Amino acid sequence: MTDTFSAFDISPVPDAALDAEPAELYRGIYAMPMFITAPTPDLAGSVDFWVHGLGFFDLFTAPGQVTHLRRWAFQDVLLVPGEQPADASALSVSFACVLSQLEQIATACEQLRPGCTTGPRAMPWNSVELEVRTPENIRVTMTAARPYDPNGAAAEYLRDMGIPAPEQ
Repeated sequence: MTDTFSAFDISPVPDAALDAEPAELYRGIYAMPMFITAPTPDLAGSVDFWVHGLGFFDLFTAPGQVTHLRRWAFQDVLLVPGEQPADASALSVSFACVLSQLEQIATACEQLRPGCTTGPRAMPWNSVELEVRTPENIRVTMTAARPYDPNGAAAEYLRDMGIPAPEQ
């Protein structure tokens, strides 16, 4: 891990804190470095879930062809007409959020699709994660960093894997 360097300045994710404020919804246009494409038999229903449940917004829609959804910068989803798989894939996609958003997202998603969430649960790598099964049968993980305690269990877990403590 000696070839790495800090690049936090290009990330929209705020520093981990119990009172961290979420990044603003990002309405800028850029060349997307990463996005997912999700086929759905019900484009309007899928847009409604991603917007009102997961907190995305409709950046652009070509009716009947594609809806480009976004949350923070670099959190892009393209919904397109198509068949939905019967089962969820083993793959999942994760989106950063802040701790204060997890319960709100879980509640909103459960109101829209009862039984679609698991968690939130604390993970040993210093995050709290909420898994959401979307109408397209995608496993979305909303993940929020916890404040780093250099003497805590998560720090020990990371050190045991060879990941040094971040510079304070």
